[in-house]
Amino acid sequence: MNLEPLDPSTLPAPVDVSDNRAALAQVDAVIDAGPFDATWESLSGYRVPQWYRDAKFGIFLHWGAFSVPAFGNEWYPRTMYRRGTPAFEHHVATYGPQDRFGYKDFLPHFRMERYDPEQWVALFKRAGAQFVVPVAEHHDGYTMYDTARSRWKVTEIGPKRDVMGDLLSAVDRSWLVTGASTHRAEHWFFMNGGAEFDSDVRDPAYADLYGPALRKEMNPTERFLEDWLLRTVEIIDSYRPQILYFDTGIEEPSFEPYIRRLAAYYYNRAAEWGREVVINYKWDAFAPGSAVLDIERGTMGGIRDDVWQNDTSVSRTSWSWVEGHEYKDASELIQELVDVVAKNGNLLLNVGPRPDGTIAEEEVALLEAVGDWLAVHGEAIYGSSPWTVFGEGPTAPAGGSFTDAAAPVYTAEDLRFTRMTEVGHDYVYAIGMVRPEDGRMRIRSFGSGSRFVDRPIVDVRVLGSSERPEWTRTADHLEVVLPSAETSGPGGAVVRIELEPAAAETRIDFFHGLNI
Repeated sequence: MNLEPLDPSTLPAPVDVSDNRAALAQVDAVIDAGPFDATWESLSGYRVPQWYRDAKFGIFLHWGAFSVPAFGNEWYPRTMYRRGTPAFEHHVATYGPQDRFGYKDFLPHFRMERYDPEQWVALFKRAGAQFVVPVAEHHDGYTMYDTARSRWKVTEIGPKRDVMGDLLSAVDRSWLVTGASTHRAEHWFFMNGGAEFDSDVRDPAYADLYGPALRKEMNPTERFLEDWLLRTVEIIDSYRPQILYFDTGIEEPSFEPYIRRLAAYYYNRAAEWGREVVINYKWDAFAPGSAVLDIERGTMGGIRDDVWQNDTSVSRTSWSWVEGHEYKDASELIQELVDVVAKNGNLLLNVGPRPDGTIAEEEVALLEAVGDWLAVHGEAIYGSSPWTVFGEGPTAPAGGSFTDAAAPVYTAEDLRFTRMTEVGHDYVYAIGMVRPEDGRMRIRSFGSGSRFVDRPIVDVRVLGSSERPEWTRTADHLEVVLPSAETSGPGGAVVRIELEPAAAETRIDFFHGLNI
C-alpha cells in the first residue's frame, strides 16, 4: 500500500506538560470541596445509580489510526515494532522499514471523511442501546478528542475535527447516556519494541507521541502518572461523560494513589453537576463497592449481588476495524446480553468503524438484529432484576474474562430468567437461548414440584403475541406452546409468567429504586 508519510512541517509545536503543579492543585481543590475524599473508605460510600442498573445495554467504539493498516487488531501500534511478529513482517513488506514509515505516519490517513455522528446514533438507537462509550484514547497515544495536553490529536492530525465531541453531542441530543473510555494507562510501555532497533520511536522529535516506551518490567514514571490523571480530568471536565471506562493497566500498584484522586474528583464533579455517574474498572484496580466491575469478553458464573458489566465485541478477531473479521452471529450476541442481564450485569457491545468514518455493513446488520429482538422482548431486559436463579439447562459458560473465544452451544433446554415487580404484579421472564424446534418451551423451574415457586401462576404470555398461549403445568415443568412467529429468527422466545404477589410485598419503583 502506497501511503505518504507524515510531513513534519505540518505538525504544531510540542505541548509543554512538564510542570503540572497548578493543574494538580486544582484537582485537589475539587476533592477538598466535595463529598468524597481520596480514600477507599470514602469512595466505598459510592452507590451505583439506578439508571445504570436499568439500562442493561450500551455501545462501545474502538476507532483510531490503527484502523488504517487494518491488520491483526487494535494492538498494531505495538506489534508493528515487535520483531518476529506477523504485524512487523507485514509492516515492512507493505509500508517499508519503521525508521522511514512508523506509526505516526498512519495518523494523517485516519480522515473520517464520511463520518456522520447523527447516523451512528440513529443506528445505536435502533440497536436498543441506552448508553454510548467511545474510546477517547487508546494505548497508542493519539486522542480522539481535543486535548490541551498533546499535539497528537484528531483536531490537528487526520480528521481535523473533534470526532468524540461530535459523537457525544449527538448522543446527548438523542437522549442516550454519554460515556468515554480511556486506555492511556498502558501507553508508558506500549511502543517499547521500537526502542530496540532503528525506528522512529527512537527519534526525539516524536518522543511526545511514543514516549516513554519503557520496558514493561519497569514502572511508569511520576510524570507519566500525573499526565494520566490530568488527561482523564480533562475528559471529565470537557465532555462530562456519565460513564468513565478504564481498560487494563490501572491495576498496577503505582497507579493506586492516582486512581483514588481521580475517582474522588469525578464523583465530586458529578455532585456539582447534579448527575449520577459510573466508573468501570477491571481486575482489582478499585476497592469493592467504589465503582462497577467490568469483565472483558466474559461472564459471571452466577448472580452477582451488585451490578457488573461485560464488555465484548461483535467480532472475535479485533476490537477495531480490520480486514477479514470473524464475526459472531446475532443469536450469540443476544445470548450474551441475556446471560449477562440474568446475572445482574450490563452488556457493553463494541463495533469498530472504518477510517473513513463508516460502520461496516456486517456490523450494522448485527446491531439492527439485536435491536429487532429487543423491540419485541425488551420488557424482559430493561429495568429488570435477577430472579431466584439465573437460569436452567445443560449449558453454562465458565465465569471469568476472555471466555468467549468460542460460542457456547446452547440448546432449547437452556433458559435464563429475569424479574420485574410492579404494583400488584410479579413477573418472571423465561428467556429461551434457542428457539425450540417443536414450538414448545418447557420450563423446569416452574413445574409444580419446583422448590423455586411457592405461589400460584396467575397468567402466562409470550412476548410479541397478543394471544393467550396454551400452557400446562406438571410436577416436572411448565410447558408453553409458542406462536409460530416465535419459533424462528435470531435470539430466543420469551415467556412472561405472572405469579400471585407475595403477601405484604414491598413495591420497588424501578425508575428510582425507592422503597414505597
